[in-house]
Amino acid sequence: MRGTGAVLSMAVMPRLLFFLLCAIKEAIPYSAHWKPTWPAYRVPIILPQSTHNLDKPEFVAEAKLEVSSSCGPQCHKGSPLPTYEEAKQYLSYETLYANGSRTETEVGIYVQRTETESRGRSRMKRQIYGYDSRFSIFGKDFLLNYPFSTSVKLSTGCTGTLVAEKHVLTAAHCVHDGKTYVKGAQKLRVGFLKPKVKDSSRATNVSNSATPDKMKFQWIRVKRTHVPKGWIKGNANDIGMDYDYALLELKKPHKRKFMKIGVSPPAKHLPGGRIHFSGYDNDRPGNLVYRFCDVKDETYDLLYQQCDAQPGASGSGVYVRMWKRQQQKWERKIIGIFSGHQWVDMNGSPQEFNVAVRITPLKYAQICYWIKGNYVDCREG
Repeated sequence: MRGTGAVLSMAVMPRLLFFLLCAIKEAIPYSAHWKPTWPAYRVPIILPQSTHNLDKPEFVAEAKLEVSSSCGPQCHKGSPLPTYEEAKQYLSYETLYANGSRTETEVGIYVQRTETESRGRSRMKRQIYGYDSRFSIFGKDFLLNYPFSTSVKLSTGCTGTLVAEKHVLTAAHCVHDGKTYVKGAQKLRVGFLKPKVKDSSRATNVSNSATPDKMKFQWIRVKRTHVPKGWIKGNANDIGMDYDYALLELKKPHKRKFMKIGVSPPAKHLPGGRIHFSGYDNDRPGNLVYRFCDVKDETYDLLYQQCDAQPGASGSGVYVRMWKRQQQKWERKIIGIFSGHQWVDMNGSPQEFNVAVRITPLKYAQICYWIKGNYVDCREG
C-alpha cells in the first residue's frame, strides 16, 4: 500500500476500534485561537475486500421524506461501542446501478501510523419550533451562487448536496426504507435550479426587481447509489439512524462549485455552537429554504438541534464555516446530513428534536473512498 507509514489491520489490534471511535477526537487538540479552526484528524482507512452480485431489488417502498426514532441522546450514549466485526458489517455497503442491478461490498478497516502525529408525540409531522425562522432564498443571484447552489433536489422528494464533480450526498431513507429501495430509486434523478429562459419579445424594456426570478429544475440521471449496510440492516432503529446517509454518482459532471465533506468537530468547537443547512421543504414548493440554529446535544454519531424544517429538507448537508489553517482561508464543509426528528425524554418531559447524522472519521473514510476511489486522498478529514 502507498503512504508514509505502516498500515495496520484492526483485527491485529484488539483495542484499535475503540481508538478509532473515541481517541482520535480526544487526541486532536482544539486551538484556542480566536478564529474557529478546522481541526486536523488522522482518518482511518476503509478498503473494499470483496464484492458480489445480489438479486435485482423490487422498487416497491414508498419514499419517506423524514424518519423518526424514539432513541434519544441518553439512549445512544448508553449503547456499547460496536465491535470490529460489527463496524465492518455496518460500513459494508450496497451499490445500486441505473440498470437495476446491485452489488454488496464487504470492507476492511485499517489505521495508518504516520511518522508525525496530526495536530492540530405527533405534531402533524411538523418540525417547526416556535416562530418559523426559515428563509426562502429568491433570485438567481443567490440561488446560483455558492453555498446555496450546492443544494439539489432528488426526484424522490428529498434534498441533496453537491460534494464532488459528479457526487451528491443525501440521506439513505430518501432511496431505501431499510428493507428495500423506494419507488423511483432505479430511475433516480437530481434536479438543479436554473433560471427559465425568458421570451425576449415580451421582456423588452420590462424590468421589475421586486418580482422573483422564475426558476426551473434541470435534471441529471444518477449512475449509481451507495448505501451503507448499517442503514439497510438497521431500518432507523437504535443503530439505523446513525447510518442514514447515501452517496449518488451522476451520469455526467454538474459543472458547479461543490462543498467538501469534513469530519464533524465536537459541538462546543463549532462557531457559536451553530449549524446551517438549506433544503427543499415541501411546504414551500419550488423554494430553496435556508436555516441555522444552535446544537442542543450530541452523541458520537448524531447532532440534536431544533432547526425549523419540514419533510423534503431531509438529506440536506449540514455545514459550518471555519478557518483552514493550512490554506489560510475560511472554508465551509459538510459535517452531517439532516435525517429527521426524535422525541427525547428530557428530565421526564418529552421534547422533539431534529437530528443530523454526523460525519465521523469512519464515515468520512467511507464516503471519501466512494468519491475518490482510493484511500490516499482521504487521509485527512
